[in-house]
Amino acid sequence: MTLRLIGFSLFSFILGAALFGALTTRVSTVNAQDDRTADRAAIRAHIESIFQAFINKDAAALRATHAVNWLGYLEGSRTMIKGVDGYMDWNQVDPKSPYGMKSYKFREFDMIFKGDAAFVCFVADVESNWPGAPPHRALRICDFYTKNNGNWIQNGSDTALHQESLEEQLASPRVVGDQMKKRLLDAREAVWHAWFAGDRATLEKLIPQETVAIETEENNWSNRQAILENSENFAKSGGKLLKLEFQKTEIQMYGSTAVVYSNYSYAIEYGGQTINKSGRVTEVFVLRNGQWVNPGWHMDSGK
Repeated sequence: MTLRLIGFSLFSFILGAALFGALTTRVSTVNAQDDRTADRAAIRAHIESIFQAFINKDAAALRATHAVNWLGYLEGSRTMIKGVDGYMDWNQVDPKSPYGMKSYKFREFDMIFKGDAAFVCFVADVESNWPGAPPHRALRICDFYTKNNGNWIQNGSDTALHQESLEEQLASPRVVGDQMKKRLLDAREAVWHAWFAGDRATLEKLIPQETVAIETEENNWSNRQAILENSENFAKSGGKLLKLEFQKTEIQMYGSTAVVYSNYSYAIEYGGQTINKSGRVTEVFVLRNGQWVNPGWHMDSGK
């Protein structure tokens, strides 16, 4: 019995020592993260200097804060940006420009370490005066840092518009530039002309599957299939468009969606007669893969 008690006590001692050692190791690891106060302060100061370089329009200072082989994505970039030269080309810091960043404020700022590497996440509220852009936007940023010769430097980043700013932009009216307006109105004209011409190929390109339309006749709701069939029947019956005019057009644009309000009039030849029609129409257009498509409209006779 005595031997058993001694064995049990020894086993308990060893188990306790092992658990204590594991706990100590875990605490040491946590403390190692928490004790890197100087590194945390240095990295934050480095990121602050990047923002200050943008505010001061100091291209040399901005370049110096990024590694030669920098890699990442920046706000609005569709493809990967490689190297500090690519980074500088994207940002185009011009000390003569009256536009740029005015101020910033950090929130949700934190980082984790693995040796001489650090992963930093934060949100930056930025005030700027870019033409056509909102004065305030929130950026969601993840930076990758390494420590070389005692100094921290940014090796990569993923910078994107924060969801709250994205939602604000999508809900705010956009200015429609002359080139975009022309493309939009050209697409509108193409839909009308294609319908009267029975041009199914063009209509299939410009009218998506989910299209819903309310025509001039009372309670006449149409879908894509009905629109294509009506167009084909009009052309087969010998109908021809003689004139099409939009006397007044107003456009509202939100994100990639444009709402086009118009007064219209047209003349057609149908059944040996000339028929004139006029009224109002509200049309919805969405920009998809560089092409304006027309998923809905509501027409009335204007009476």
